[in-house]
Amino acid sequence: MTISMYQASVPVFVRMLGNCGGILKKAEAHAVRAGFDPAALLEARLAPDMFPLHRQVQIAADGARGAAARLAGLALPDPEAEDFAVFNRGIQHRFRDTASSFPGLAARLDAAIATLESLRPEQIDGSEARLIDVTMGGRTRRFAGLPFLLHYALPNLHFHIAMAYAILRHAGVDLGKQDFEGPPVYASLS
Repeated sequence: MTISMYQASVPVFVRMLGNCGGILKKAEAHAVRAGFDPAALLEARLAPDMFPLHRQVQIAADGARGAAARLAGLALPDPEAEDFAVFNRGIQHRFRDTASSFPGLAARLDAAIATLESLRPEQIDGSEARLIDVTMGGRTRRFAGLPFLLHYALPNLHFHIAMAYAILRHAGVDLGKQDFEGPPVYASLS
């Protein structure tokens, strides 16, 4: 059995962004139950030099969408566009805070998922050797599609969602591993 580039990318991106949305719902509910403004969680971070929660989610959403667009050979939006504010910008750019609320982050995740779900397998399958350029910090890195997906895009997605999870867990939100992983996908033996 083989796995296609589409199967290894889009469904994984969609699932993880959906899981991130579930984590954010739990975080907002936690804040309401605890009697504090949920917006306070959006600026939470693990260390002073790390991005806050809202930026971690923004990067995950934009990164997944940007990775899939690159694998499909689609033109990327202008990196200054408000709806594509993170991926391929690099740290030398200021990031617009376009999603500064839980509903705003949910909308950003939903938009990314909708974009991903609009892609068809035939747009991405066969992209293993497609050349993909990523410019960050003034440096352009060139990848072939398969290493781009396996060693850059997927780790980047998981890192930023894991950071969002860790920030919220550290803030006292009742989250567990299942929230990060999502519903089980294994076959039942009984």
